[in-house]
Amino acid sequence: MRLSPNYLKDKIWLNVLANSVENAKECYEAAEGHIVLGVLSKNFSDDETAIAEMKKYQQATNNALSIGLGAGDPNQSQMVTRLAEVLQPQHVNQVFTGVGASRAVLKQTETVINGLVSPTGKEGYVNIATGPLSSQGPAGVVTLETAIRLLKDMGGSSIKYFPMKGLVHIKEYKALAEACAANDFYLEPTGGIDLDNVEEIVRIAIDAGVKKVIPHVYSAIIDKDTGNTRPEEVRQLLQLMKKIVE
Repeated sequence: MRLSPNYLKDKIWLNVLANSVENAKECYEAAEGHIVLGVLSKNFSDDETAIAEMKKYQQATNNALSIGLGAGDPNQSQMVTRLAEVLQPQHVNQVFTGVGASRAVLKQTETVINGLVSPTGKEGYVNIATGPLSSQGPAGVVTLETAIRLLKDMGGSSIKYFPMKGLVHIKEYKALAEACAANDFYLEPTGGIDLDNVEEIVRIAIDAGVKKVIPHVYSAIIDKDTGNTRPEEVRQLLQLMKKIVE
């Protein structure tokens, strides 16, 4: 199975949630393989059940599996690491403090591991206190460069900026994109991203010089009745991304 991500034009990799193995397969095909399918660890009661189910997703999508926390829940950090050790997926979502543990259990370097940081309301700074204990205390506000360098120290691949709330934190996000470009780091915007704002959000990062951008588009393209991510809207997403890089 494929270990490395299948980026569109070596720049963009879509990240959406999959409600079932069949839904994952449909979305994978709709994105022409330039996608990773999020499956949330929080949805499973134990590791064994999660591993058995996630293996099915891997088989259906050539290992385009993203192990998720579940709304950034820091209490899922250790479970995500345990699952990553067994599954060796293409993508792992982690809170800031969980990045090193996840990287340590991976047997190859291709897996992308993000580290979650939050907006602070202050341009040039992020909150890195997103772990199980740190998130319960005062914010850990550091400069963008410090956050990126710390993530690199821990073996992280990208910085996950959550919650974006669409375009609410756009000035902070632009500064982050510039910092990622300057420090040769990948960027994963997430939270409130939809078909109306995703092109602008991704284009900002690409124009800033970010090498790899992984936008997370979740609830906006999920059918509320079935819980499935709509494959036809994944196709729309892909076309929007192609406009940026082709």
